[in-house]
Amino acid sequence: MVRTAVVTARRPRGRRGQILLAAAEQFHRRGYHQVAMAEVAAAVGITAPALYRHFRGKPELLRQAVREGLDELAAAVDRAAAGAAGQPADGARLLAEALAQVALDRRALGTLWQRDARLLPAPQRAALRRTLRATVRAGAALLRGARPELAAEQAESLVWAALSAAGSLSYHTFAPPRRLLAQVLLELLETGVDAEPDADGRWPAAAPVPPAGRREELLAAAVRLFDERGFDNVSTDRLGAAVGIAGPSLYKHFPTKADLLAAALVRCRERLWHEVAGVLAAPGDPDGALRHGIAAYLDFARRHHHYLGAMVSETERLAEPDRKAAVDFRRDFLRIWVVLLQRVHPGYDKPEARVRVHAMFAVVNDGVRRPDHRGPDARRGGPPEPGLDRLARAALGLG
Repeated sequence: MVRTAVVTARRPRGRRGQILLAAAEQFHRRGYHQVAMAEVAAAVGITAPALYRHFRGKPELLRQAVREGLDELAAAVDRAAAGAAGQPADGARLLAEALAQVALDRRALGTLWQRDARLLPAPQRAALRRTLRATVRAGAALLRGARPELAAEQAESLVWAALSAAGSLSYHTFAPPRRLLAQVLLELLETGVDAEPDADGRWPAAAPVPPAGRREELLAAAVRLFDERGFDNVSTDRLGAAVGIAGPSLYKHFPTKADLLAAALVRCRERLWHEVAGVLAAPGDPDGALRHGIAAYLDFARRHHHYLGAMVSETERLAEPDRKAAVDFRRDFLRIWVVLLQRVHPGYDKPEARVRVHAMFAVVNDGVRRPDHRGPDARRGGPPEPGLDRLARAALGLG
């Protein structure tokens, strides 16, 4: 009798990590709802049934991909803290270098956290937020070793700003040198904190203009809901209820939900261009125009943070012609800032100017969502936070 040796196939070491990296990249490039489990499996050379032996489904895959990125961020901050144990004055520099390295190694983390993690169940999102907040507190403790004059809340605000700038790398089409990104992050972490916040650092938001007509009400409601929940998680019934109509009545105003999204993002772009681009293009001193542009962008962001959020998170859900128009707008809007920044700082080459402008956008877009930057009554009794205007200027290398 001939005995046949039975060879037990072994899973390659690190297969789970390979899957998470592949999933993160696919979600980042195409959006969570556009990626099938079979495509993730194919990216790592396994079958879909084999993938399900590692992860129960796509929601679990997303949660674990975000978790792994946040765990790597936490580990990087811990290593920076260990490096600064004997030299606390180096804490800000080491923290900036750690954040830059994670941003370069995990380019997808920014979009996974800001865009796709919204789609997870609320308890899972809360658990991930706790993980990130713990990392921010650890980074703030490290920063305070280098800057003992900072209160804990001030240090945390600066770390949040640096994280926002690092996450902006997710929206770049190129990878800047680590040195350059670390320098931008260090400038944010070293932003001055005065005894009082800037006068214009927390001005109350202007009163919103009531939408004119049901169609405008639907556009405004759609922007808010798409930003908060994601396009695929907002039903026509929810959209209708937001403006007091039945869900199917939406089709009296827009042929499809996708058409509503496209129209809403067009409205966002029109308002952003009208309120900010003209300020940047005003004749006169480039430095003054840039500073006024920052003020205009801050004002817009404070009043319309849902617009900016929807533009960032939902563009990939548009049909191709509409997506191309949105990408062209983003490119043109960025170019205005880059050209003006290079006029103010001739020593900045185009890549550095782009990195800094992207960082400024992220610092402002994320900052206006945090309670400490929403108005003078948002937090009473605590120490003052560095104003968003100063953080924005720091990202652009302005004094």
